[in-house]
Amino acid sequence: MSHIYSHDSHRHKPTHLNYLLNATAQTKCLKHATQIHSQIITNSFISLPFLFNNLLTLYSKCGRPSLSLLLFSTAHKLTRTVVSWTSLISLLSHLPAPFQALSCFNQMRTAGVCPNHFTFSAVLPACASTSILVHGQQMHCLISKHGYEGYVFVGSALVDMYAKCHDMGLAEKVFVALPERNIVSWNSMIVGCLLNSFHVKALFLFKEVIREDLFSPNQVSFSTVLSASANIGSLEFGKQVHGIVVKQGLLTLPYVKNSLMDMYFKCGLFDEGALLFNSLGIENRDVIAWNVMSMGCVYNENFEEACNYLWVMKRAGITPDEASYSTALHASAHLAALDQGTLIHNQTIKSGFSTNSCIATSLITMYAKCGSLDDACRVFEEIDNPNVVCWTALIAACQQHGNGNHVIKLFEKMLADGLKPHYITFVCVISACSHTGRVEEGHAYFNSMEKVHGIIPGHEHYACMVDLLGRSGQLDEARKFIAQMPIKPNASVWGALLGACAKYGNLEIGSEVAGRLFELEPDNPGNYILLANMYAHKGKLREADHVRRLMGINRVRKEPGCSWIDVKNKSIVFTVHGKLHVRTDEIYEMLKKVKELVTNEGYVPQTQFAVNSAEELKEESLWYHSEKIALAFGLLALPAGAPIRIKKNLRTCGDCHTVMKFASEIWKREIIVRDLNRFHHFRNGLCSCRDYW
Repeated sequence: MSHIYSHDSHRHKPTHLNYLLNATAQTKCLKHATQIHSQIITNSFISLPFLFNNLLTLYSKCGRPSLSLLLFSTAHKLTRTVVSWTSLISLLSHLPAPFQALSCFNQMRTAGVCPNHFTFSAVLPACASTSILVHGQQMHCLISKHGYEGYVFVGSALVDMYAKCHDMGLAEKVFVALPERNIVSWNSMIVGCLLNSFHVKALFLFKEVIREDLFSPNQVSFSTVLSASANIGSLEFGKQVHGIVVKQGLLTLPYVKNSLMDMYFKCGLFDEGALLFNSLGIENRDVIAWNVMSMGCVYNENFEEACNYLWVMKRAGITPDEASYSTALHASAHLAALDQGTLIHNQTIKSGFSTNSCIATSLITMYAKCGSLDDACRVFEEIDNPNVVCWTALIAACQQHGNGNHVIKLFEKMLADGLKPHYITFVCVISACSHTGRVEEGHAYFNSMEKVHGIIPGHEHYACMVDLLGRSGQLDEARKFIAQMPIKPNASVWGALLGACAKYGNLEIGSEVAGRLFELEPDNPGNYILLANMYAHKGKLREADHVRRLMGINRVRKEPGCSWIDVKNKSIVFTVHGKLHVRTDEIYEMLKKVKELVTNEGYVPQTQFAVNSAEELKEESLWYHSEKIALAFGLLALPAGAPIRIKKNLRTCGDCHTVMKFASEIWKREIIVRDLNRFHHFRNGLCSCRDYW
């Protein structure tokens, strides 16, 4: 760079300065860029279009697009050629600043500069980024008017734009009409199919590329089709693509290898994916490879390992990104490991990710699933301009914790702020109405989905509505509602009705519904248990035994009930009648004390929840439920006044629910129980569910 200060006249020639601009583009050194800029001004070369355009691009490459914008705004109008306008539009499209790019395009036309095919290729990605179809359609009209529709790279950009605006019909029309296609055109269609969940179509198009044999698929083609294969669990097709990748010598490309790993993980072949990860070697593992490996652990329910990978990658010198932290938080949420989640939260703050909306959403979910709703609310309050995903995460958190009234308030506040709810938001809201007995409000929200918000209800919403009616005792209305559904009811819909039948002891409807469920999901033990318990409660022991024998015939086994509690960063697991802990004697002494104290307060055993015991042993067996043993241990091991957080793999029974209420009043401490369905917060003898569960 010292050459630019030389007194040799040839050093100040425009061609030499242009050479220096190109050299600096490789190093991306801002200091050098400004030095060259000063020499261009000193020598009065700023009006030369090729130097001006090169300098414009250079500032962007140096990570200072604001300087590019400043340079353009101060330039003489004669310097602003179609090339410089196109460079600026391209820069804004990739920032991304799509609306600024579109505004710049309009300013260019107002200034009398006619766009060329390169300009349209630069502005179409901005139309795609807005996801507003009319922008792209207007641009398409201009392209046709100027006669550039037949240019292959303009056509490819149009296909990409329509796909990203979620209109694959128009994307395909443009693609079919292209007079010439290249691999970019095909990739635009394949990627578009993946983005719009047309996974089978993506596989078909990839086969066409292979069959035509006009050009070889590149890493974008392979990566996209592998993702499509993974999303539909097409393992055999994925293996065939793996073979082609090996034949073409592309296995060393990180982009392709990461997609292969992801495909194997999502298809359940964890060992094959891990083998590919290990073959990369430590020096070749970028942050994406580590993230794919961590998500592979999550897909295969190895949550502890997924959390551990965050710390391993940091020790390997890799800086985690938002996906790394989100995955680790997701795994912590599944484990309900509050201490682990808090550590990860600390790391996000140190790394500057705590304000990221994706991370914030993961934090809300993590704290909620770990039983700390207050922390989840605190995270939400710290978000500037929360989006609909953040709102939905908090709404879901409140719904899981039985705070139905707050769910409704949050939902109405979100609507008042002008945000459009999405599919999952309504699942949470209708479920909250179900758990708080708001039948009319639930109906109103359900009806507003399509009429007001343009969202077509799915099986989850219909299941929530059946649950809403069933919980309120309207079993016949629930059955009529199912009969009138425009889509075929699935297991979740029938399961909601069976649960309501079990609650109200309606064996007539319950046995019919259970029969349907045995056909839809013959391997689900919960349906057999519910029906057997209903028969037993009605005194029909022979029928109950028949259902249990049917489980044996179908090789269906009930998952053993267990509860776990975290003490000093360790999870201690208890099973029914569990006596493996070193403090077993102390635990059972405390259990006796709990029984004595709650009985003195008016506790009456609910023996209907001890269906597998002999009549004379029913009352005693209730006291060996795993959550009661975990409660006794929590009272022994945790500091006085500290919350007791218990997790259970099955739904907690009514008798344990009653004992927890009494215990929270006697010991003056909060007891939080997370069962298979939801959280129960016990304080001062009351539960957050208000016994409506």
